[in-house]
Amino acid sequence: MADITYICKRTAVSTKPVQPGKYYPLSVLDRQMERNHLRIVFYYPSMRDMEAGEMSQRLRESISEVLNHFPMVTGRLQKNGKGEWMVKCNDAGVRTVEAKAKGSVEEWLKCVDREKEVKLVYWEEMFHKPYFWSTFYVQTTQFEEGGFAIGLSCIHLLSDPICATMFIKAWADTSIARRMLSPPYIHPLPPRRPINKKTNHKLCTSLINHYKFAIEKTKSTTFRDEKHTTITLSFTDHMVRTCMAMVHTKGEAETPSTSPFEALAGLFWVCVSKVKGVRNGLVNMSICLDVRRVLGLDKGFFGNCMIYNKVQTEIFQENYSLSQAARAVGEAVAKMDSEGIMDLIEWLQCNDNRLPPLMNGCDLVCASLEAVDPHLAMFVDGVAPIRVSYYVEPSLGLGQVLILPPQPGEGPLSRVVMVTLPEDEVSRLCEDDLILRFSPTVLAGLKD
Repeated sequence: MADITYICKRTAVSTKPVQPGKYYPLSVLDRQMERNHLRIVFYYPSMRDMEAGEMSQRLRESISEVLNHFPMVTGRLQKNGKGEWMVKCNDAGVRTVEAKAKGSVEEWLKCVDREKEVKLVYWEEMFHKPYFWSTFYVQTTQFEEGGFAIGLSCIHLLSDPICATMFIKAWADTSIARRMLSPPYIHPLPPRRPINKKTNHKLCTSLINHYKFAIEKTKSTTFRDEKHTTITLSFTDHMVRTCMAMVHTKGEAETPSTSPFEALAGLFWVCVSKVKGVRNGLVNMSICLDVRRVLGLDKGFFGNCMIYNKVQTEIFQENYSLSQAARAVGEAVAKMDSEGIMDLIEWLQCNDNRLPPLMNGCDLVCASLEAVDPHLAMFVDGVAPIRVSYYVEPSLGLGQVLILPPQPGEGPLSRVVMVTLPEDEVSRLCEDDLILRFSPTVLAGLKD
């Protein structure tokens, strides 16, 4: 099965030089994510009319074109006079790796797991001299019997999963049309709107308290690098609708409409808690959401704009239910409004911490990546990726649940869920009675 051979390593640079002396400042939200990095893999199907080496040549040419619009991607990290990271836009380039794999991409996907998948995404930890270290890496892997994969990795300090997907789509657009259809929106985070500057403003403390806790916990905790694995599950439109209906049980007070994210987050919160042996109550969980729309930002905003919030468990009694779990998630989502987010941003600006937190270091984290649309990234006209995988690393804390948009051709409420847990817990999760009621399709992760 699919042995990978690494062919060469290059540096891709833009075709147009950046204006000398240009710097890209990082926001307080960027700086909270310094200790994490992303890995993303896009898989594309076999194409009969594609000659060997043709796609690799096309990708090499188009990446230099798209980098003209992303000077922060080709730059290098430096610290300013306050000791804060910024990017010097110096055209140092992006590290690229070309590889080939045996078999076809379709064969690979039949038995892929986390260990195999990360081989498709090259990554190097930050050098002791960061000025010489590439913050973004791209790996292209051609399967000998058809299909290819594109892996992107980057430091989370510069990009959240939304931005990383945006970059891949821009690259794809440039490969086909020789022009970018949706350029990045490169601006600082917005200030609080004057109309919202109340003289007797009452601080929204929910988000602030969660970030305070994460910062203090990072200072006082030694994190164990426990072996984790990831399973990818596909929930059909009908399955998600059933889960949403289960949230509204008879006899309970009428509640607002539950979203697919709230229902699935509640489902996995309950099931993961059982897998971890919690009998009364649930494990600690926080959620992570893209807040570009909440802040009124352009969807092309480039920078970290995903916020974490603790899900409160005070409403639970000993006999908790899926309905209670989903409702608690909904309440945490409701607190992530523009006022609360602006309070958090202003608090971080006044209390910027020199030791960045590990936002995924303690709780079970459930993140919504429903705002990404990776299937629009077509490097060949009409050929969408057949699967996309996301990883936020390192894998620490109680685990991670990523809720992704549906695969092409699925119903509007369908979702793909990637669950990362310690190895011994993943198989037990798949045997959980509540998960089995839905019978989601296992796309990746379980070994034979």
